[in-house]
Amino acid sequence: MSIIKNVEKEKIIVIARGIKEEDSLPIAEALVEGGIRFIEVTMNTEGALKIIDKWRNYFKHDDVFIGAGTVLNTEMASNAIQAGAQYIVTPNLDEEVVERACEHGIEIFPGVMTPTEIMKALKAGAKAVKLFPMESLGLNYLKEIRAPLSDVKMIATGGVNLSNIRNYFELGVIGVGIGSNIIDKAMIEQRNFTGLTELAKKYLEAING
Repeated sequence: MSIIKNVEKEKIIVIARGIKEEDSLPIAEALVEGGIRFIEVTMNTEGALKIIDKWRNYFKHDDVFIGAGTVLNTEMASNAIQAGAQYIVTPNLDEEVVERACEHGIEIFPGVMTPTEIMKALKAGAKAVKLFPMESLGLNYLKEIRAPLSDVKMIATGGVNLSNIRNYFELGVIGVGIGSNIIDKAMIEQRNFTGLTELAKKYLEAING
């Protein structure tokens, strides 16, 4: 099954930004225990490449998909792929980065906001796009943009919480990216990884109402 088919099935991509390398395995274990199957670490996290490698090795026998986020250029993309990233996520549209990922047969979800950016991303080779920043754009924007572009596979990122997550799927996204609302820094500092597991479960339950 392709990465995108798995996103459609699993629905949530958890974004880990600014975590410590020594916390990376307990965090990932807690998320997977809670039912999460897509985890990305952002490239502006210290030790991101080591974390990708660590997660890939640890989950090599599991259906857990490890990605690299905040990939800003082709060098970052190549480094992430070399470290073992199974998919790439960007906050912006850079066609060269899209093309680099496609050359390696790696799925990429480029960050887009406008219909023009969406079509450029698809033309460059992306099969799905990350609609960002959703918190600022809002659900009405998603509804408007889905009308003419209903066939485009979109992943909504930014501002997704327990009270609105279901709305995104009702409007036709294939998945959502969630960062600090699941990667709770207070829980991590308190080593409350069971709390992360429970939080992950709540988000998955909220999708189905």
